[in-house]
Amino acid sequence: MNHKLLDVLVCPICKGDLVYKKDSDELVCRFDKLAYPIRDDIPVMLENEARNVSSEELDAL
Repeated sequence: MNHKLLDVLVCPICKGDLVYKKDSDELVCRFDKLAYPIRDDIPVMLENEARNVSSEELDAL
């Protein structure tokens, strides 16, 4: 994942910062508890494509 791109991407819902999870290839919004997938090095920043993140996963970030 391009680090310059990570610096400018924000959550499409709350406009908050995202955390890159390299092991699962996702961008996580801690506030909305959503994980956006990255497919073929392209972040899919659509709410309906995001999955809910559990509290345990958030604590591990």
